[in-house]
Amino acid sequence: MARRKTPEELSVEELRRLLVEKRRGARKERLEHYRRTGRVISLAPDMTNMDARASAPIVDTAEPEESTPEAKSAPQNPRRKWMDRALLAVEALAVIGLLGVLLNGLGLLRTLNAEVVAALNPNTPTPTPLVMAVVLPSGHTAPDAQGNTAPNEAEIPNHLRPMVQSLANIPVPPPAPDQAVRIQIPAITVDAPIVQGDGWEQLKKGVGQYIGSAAPGQNGNVVLSAHDDVYGELFRYLDRLVPGDQIIIFTQQRQYVYIVDRTILVEPTAVEVMAPTGSPTVTLISCYPYLVDKQRIVVFARLQN
Repeated sequence: MARRKTPEELSVEELRRLLVEKRRGARKERLEHYRRTGRVISLAPDMTNMDARASAPIVDTAEPEESTPEAKSAPQNPRRKWMDRALLAVEALAVIGLLGVLLNGLGLLRTLNAEVVAALNPNTPTPTPLVMAVVLPSGHTAPDAQGNTAPNEAEIPNHLRPMVQSLANIPVPPPAPDQAVRIQIPAITVDAPIVQGDGWEQLKKGVGQYIGSAAPGQNGNVVLSAHDDVYGELFRYLDRLVPGDQIIIFTQQRQYVYIVDRTILVEPTAVEVMAPTGSPTVTLISCYPYLVDKQRIVVFARLQN
């Protein structure tokens, strides 16, 4: 059996061959390990020339840390870089556009829900527009000896007469809990029912409220009228009221007390006294003077605090 040489006894060529074989064995062990673990590797072809294989560097392409410096320092393609930037910008714009669509959709959804709730809510009040009258209510001719009288059409201006018929057809609102139903004026002993509407037929039944005027207690003008010398003479003594007198108006729910503020005399066409107000007020209207009925007496009162 040949004696095994010591490393000092080996030639340079023999040492190189042993080193190559040692590296080859280690490389085979790594390859076998990669096959067992399922890693994909690329294998360099074996060199037929033993000397060339010994002198060539052994490179394991399966390990990233052993890659050549040239591969690490290879410059990136400028065209690829610009394409990546363009794609990134497109993606950012798409995300911003999607967010805008979502926010707009949420706003439309809230608006639609609010409109549906408003349409389904039966308690939402519908304001009644105040249609200004041609002349002040309760106008009539002076009663004769038998007490007969009629609406005084002569006090209506000629150019406004075509409007009278249309104003007479304003529908009477249905009964409601906040409508005025009765009036009391202790200073002149008035205690009478209140009806909706101040036309000729309504004022035969009691004190009429102008359709479209405010409900008692609310901000606005409660406009009430009655005759002074026919159909009960309910407002005959309005001229006796003085500032501080009470006017009590009842609804089905409660009563409201108004305090007389002032009294004026106006022409039948002074319809501005019926205009809405910014605070709770009441306006009483009747013909004047007694049995002559050429003017109107108007009493203003404000809600008691």
